[in-house]
Amino acid sequence: MAHEVLVIAHAPEPAGTLSRLVGGAGGTAVVVDAVPERLPDDAALVVAQWPLEGAAEPVVAPGGVGLVLVCAGEPGPEVWRDAVRLGAETVAVLPEAEPWLAARVAHAVRRADRAPVLAVVGGCGGAGATTLAAALALTAARRDLAVTLLDLDPLGGGVDLLFGAEAAPGLRWQDLRNAPGRLAAGAVRSTAPSACDVSLLTWDRSDEPRVAPAAVRAALESAVDDADLVVADLPRRLDDAARTVLADARAVLVVVRADVRAAAAAVRVVAQLERFTGDLAVVVRGPAPTGLPAETVADTLGLPLAGDLRPEPGLAAALDRGDVPPVRARGPLAALSARLLVSALER
Repeated sequence: MAHEVLVIAHAPEPAGTLSRLVGGAGGTAVVVDAVPERLPDDAALVVAQWPLEGAAEPVVAPGGVGLVLVCAGEPGPEVWRDAVRLGAETVAVLPEAEPWLAARVAHAVRRADRAPVLAVVGGCGGAGATTLAAALALTAARRDLAVTLLDLDPLGGGVDLLFGAEAAPGLRWQDLRNAPGRLAAGAVRSTAPSACDVSLLTWDRSDEPRVAPAAVRAALESAVDDADLVVADLPRRLDDAARTVLADARAVLVVVRADVRAAAAAVRVVAQLERFTGDLAVVVRGPAPTGLPAETVADTLGLPLAGDLRPEPGLAAALDRGDVPPVRARGPLAALSARLLVSALER
């Protein structure tokens, strides 16, 4: 199903042209003449002929499957108004845009064969997002999955510290400042530091913790082409590099402490995330000082509850000591990570 492209066309042309483009890109065109009541969750892309009759709401949620509108002739203001209203990423004018559209379809179909990206964001300071990201990566590695962990928080403590790999040789983000537009598959996994069977792309301890979005895109493309899973630890204040990852994330987990101030802070974080992705869920970390239920925190944020993380005795001391691996295989954090991984990989 993930190689299928939904083609919505109410005329033989462009339906025939669009089907040919999809087939040439290695996908399977599913042609319908109107917007279905329920769009497929795992289609690679939706390509629709303008006008889209009967579509009153956005056809595709932000961060979900992409929508491209196609039309003949120069699009007028009404076409662009519909594109915005329906959540389309662009309008393609046929036949001039056929080469671009073929490449866009091919990219969407190719993504179906690549490793999923699971992003983690702290909803407030000290929520434990980096620890959860490390636990997800470690749990995946313990299940013999090839996993890469991307540390995109330039002002964080560094995910390599959790793995005792801060002095390990290998590729860091600063080394990618002048990276070409594309890196070979395997370039990141073969050159970045590795600990506990997890490939770690993080920061060195220099005063220049910056990386260009193009370099992040190149590293991400290399990682997803050569892994079973990519986990990304994102900063609370989204920069261009973080938004690059969000565009490809299959799911985004917002980690929030179970208290009122943490939930209030997370409201702002969620508001900015919702501009770039619709695949959000919340992980609530207890204990709650006043017994605040995890469900109440999730309701406050308007997000589904992905998990309720119980306290893990000794975790803070183990992290301070630099114990490796940083997560016990049978603790609450590993158990939650296993459930989250199953949910993410089955989507």
